[in-house]
Amino acid sequence: MWGKRADVIVRTEAPFNAEPPPTLLAANEITPVEAFYARNHGLFPDIAPGQWRLDVGGLVDTPMTLTLDRLTTGFDHHTVVATLACAGNRRAELLRARPIPGKDPWEHGAISTAAWCGVRLADVLDAAGVYRRDGLHVEFLAPDIAAEARPAQAYGSSIPLEKAMSHEVLLAWQMNGQPLPRAHGGPVRAVVPGYIGARSVKWITAVTVRDHPSHNYFQEVDYRILPPDADPDTAAVGDGIPLSRLPLNCDILAPTGGDRIGAGEVVLRGWAMAGDGQGIGRVDVSIDGGHTWRQAQLHTARSKWAWSLWSLSVDVVPGPLSITARAWDDTGMTQPESPASLWNPRGYGNNAYSRVDVRVM
Repeated sequence: MWGKRADVIVRTEAPFNAEPPPTLLAANEITPVEAFYARNHGLFPDIAPGQWRLDVGGLVDTPMTLTLDRLTTGFDHHTVVATLACAGNRRAELLRARPIPGKDPWEHGAISTAAWCGVRLADVLDAAGVYRRDGLHVEFLAPDIAAEARPAQAYGSSIPLEKAMSHEVLLAWQMNGQPLPRAHGGPVRAVVPGYIGARSVKWITAVTVRDHPSHNYFQEVDYRILPPDADPDTAAVGDGIPLSRLPLNCDILAPTGGDRIGAGEVVLRGWAMAGDGQGIGRVDVSIDGGHTWRQAQLHTARSKWAWSLWSLSVDVVPGPLSITARAWDDTGMTQPESPASLWNPRGYGNNAYSRVDVRVM
């Protein structure tokens, strides 16, 4: 389906939501397009490249409408290797603490890394004469209609102008050297490295500079951390904490929970990533439930906006095996220990220690 591998785990078909097996993620610093996770709130719009238009307006001197040809020929091209992650990645661990009705039980795979090519959003905004003052926001709008929104509406989001003007934020039309597939936002999408994937709006058709965050449902109501005692069905506009920067996080990708593995030497693998462009200091791994720790080998990230893969070779004996991993960033901060302490009614932002239990044969 949608050019994905047969072993991709489909959470819903319409809208299409799917994640790759974690061992596949562990094998590639750059995730193949056919394995890259998919998170959507509506059906895919079908926009021919020749018909695509981008309206740039709001608090700018010169509003403009760009065709794909003008976008690709009128600005310098840039490539950024960046990891995108769904705010609900690792939600399944929160579900084991308490139910979260109506939300997909994402395991380890709602995260992937690609090389994105396009133009800097900052260059487009400068060409439009963007106003420069504190407190402005840049809204993205797309034509896909989300039936779950109240009321149903096109998907939208916003980021602060300061982030929008940073060099890493792109309007991208290529993914891993290929034209951006329709399933991943083609012909053109926003790519906002360091922020939750919900801010990297696909099929983008409008960029509007405003003096306030977007009023779109997915900025004002959804993608917010609600208090544990809140009812998400009755939450008011503006309730909760809006999500933006990705938190410090790591995960174990191989082996995965419930696996049966052979005794002897085994290589543990996973990823680690710090928030909004910060670096990873180290990754610690325990194979005795957190009583003792060993430092994993941290592989060099492809960019400051991409995950760092890690590995650790250990000797294991027959019986149950509990594996735990935690990351430290380059400022000395580490992760919270328990997913239960992070539970929230929509299941966002799980960055607790990663734990998997396997059986050694």
